[in-house]
Amino acid sequence: MPVRVGVGGEKCVTGWFILAWFIVMNVTAYYAYATDKTRALNGGFRIPEQRLLIIAAMGGSIGAIAARLRLRHKTRKQPFADMLLLTVGLQLGAAIGLGVLMLLVGP
Repeated sequence: MPVRVGVGGEKCVTGWFILAWFIVMNVTAYYAYATDKTRALNGGFRIPEQRLLIIAAMGGSIGAIAARLRLRHKTRKQPFADMLLLTVGLQLGAAIGLGVLMLLVGP
């Protein structure tokens, strides 16, 4: 049975929806990084760094990190790398906090 998330006992969003959201956002992040890498190599119009970070912040941080490592993209841009790692850290902290809260309060 999927985990239910809601406010005040309301059952509004299922765990399946959250899982699907993260899958879609991570595939989107990887695709965006791959597209930007291809455009960088070919001299085309680039995807702004802010947009790449927003995609990661919306749940695509695993895809963003995987693309950076696999494609060797945005590895020399230290401010960008710091912001991406900060995003990952915040998401990890939020996930751990939510997990602890669900253990203490219940679903």
